[in-house]
Amino acid sequence: MYPLKFEPILKQTLWGGDKIIPFKHLNSDLKGVGESWEISGVENNESVVANGPDKGLTLADMVRKYREELVGEANYARFGNKFPLLIKFIDAKQDLSIQVHPTDELAKKRHNSMGKTEMWYVVDADKGAKLRSGFSEQITPKEYKERVLNNTITDVLQEYEIHPGDVFFLPAGRVHSIGAGSFIAEIQQTSDITYRIYDFNRKDANGKTRELHTDLAREAINYEVLDDYRTKYEPLKDEPVELVACTYFTTSLYDMTEEISCDYSELDSFVIFICMEGSCKMRDNEGNELTVSAGETILLPATTQDVTITPEGGNVKLLETYV
Repeated sequence: MYPLKFEPILKQTLWGGDKIIPFKHLNSDLKGVGESWEISGVENNESVVANGPDKGLTLADMVRKYREELVGEANYARFGNKFPLLIKFIDAKQDLSIQVHPTDELAKKRHNSMGKTEMWYVVDADKGAKLRSGFSEQITPKEYKERVLNNTITDVLQEYEIHPGDVFFLPAGRVHSIGAGSFIAEIQQTSDITYRIYDFNRKDANGKTRELHTDLAREAINYEVLDDYRTKYEPLKDEPVELVACTYFTTSLYDMTEEISCDYSELDSFVIFICMEGSCKMRDNEGNELTVSAGETILLPATTQDVTITPEGGNVKLLETYV
């Protein structure tokens, strides 16, 4: 097998901006693009291979065709033909709704689906851009519902001004929202289940407000209060820095100016690289070579033993994630 690139799935949204098209160097005049789904196995939104002999096949086709060779033995045993991760870029020109995602247990019971644990890496942020994550004070499920109805739910949410490089881990059950001016990379379980808690009473072009899922969300929320919901890490040059390690994914940051070799001979998983800055060449143990530039995402199959990453002049920033 060989490293795979995919056609991006662009999503126009009410709150979408104008950063994704130029960031990904796409020849498109689409406006209001809020999301680019980079690698997706979500039903009816499956990514399509953009390179090599398997060009034109969907990610679902690839998992069925290559099974353990693509995703790894343990992952295939755990997830079957369902690719376990969804990778996105998100550009918020306006505030997104306040929302929460269910755990695996609740999602299985209600929707026969995986839950959604996710993480954010801030690629860029307008001056003053903010994210909300978690509660700032203890509230009860009853008070939560009252605050949604009387428009004070934002008063009890923790808010953070963000800057490039900031990281937030969002386990299922944590209330959160992306603020205007935020441009982020998102890594999450393969699930499209979102419970919308509050939408600032916005109306669409027809004067209608969007549906809220107040009661569904109430039972999905984890009401614990933490001192700080940010993920802290010590930046390092030219070696991987682990950002998040959980049941669903392990993600590291590569901030590099020099060549790095990665040994995956003991790893029983595919590996995804998301490029946030610069350009680099990747060469695997089978001699496959390709260039990866800012805005691109590649998938290394589980058969990959090692890969050498060589910056093409200047700084390169990559997120590496696997299950």
